[in-house]
Amino acid sequence: MSDIVNRVAQSQLKTIDLEDYYPIGERIFLDIEQWLYEGLVLREKEFRASVAGHDWGQYKDKYVAVDCSTDAIIPGWAYMLIVTQLQPYAKKVVQGNLETLETSIYQSIIENLDISAYTGKPVIIKGCTNKPVPPNAYLWITAKLMGVAKSVMYGEACSSVPLYKK
Repeated sequence: MSDIVNRVAQSQLKTIDLEDYYPIGERIFLDIEQWLYEGLVLREKEFRASVAGHDWGQYKDKYVAVDCSTDAIIPGWAYMLIVTQLQPYAKKVVQGNLETLETSIYQSIIENLDISAYTGKPVIIKGCTNKPVPPNAYLWITAKLMGVAKSVMYGEACSSVPLYKK
């Protein structure tokens, strides 16, 4: 009887788990509908007064998505005015919903990710996560790894799906 050999542990195979890069911090949706006349009309004077009177300190070290939940037509400057108040406090601000926010967070993370450890190696991008990793993050990391990795797969070492081979 021969010894059982863990060939996965002995291989050059590298695993990247996008969940490991999930940044800690509360995500908040700021709905500007509350500052519109009847929830639909932006009156500049009243809007500016509402923005000026809002407690922006509550967004310290938080990720903020700013949008309007009604079908109101909001001029671009309104979001720009809000970001001038959020910028000193929030970690990140986007115009859109919480999904847009999460996608933007991960795009920044992947753009700045050092992938030199994966150069010339077979890489598996782990697929199962417990945290909300946006689908686009998998596309971006795949494209980035293609520039350095010997091969890129998806899943687990025991059941991976090949995606790319140099």
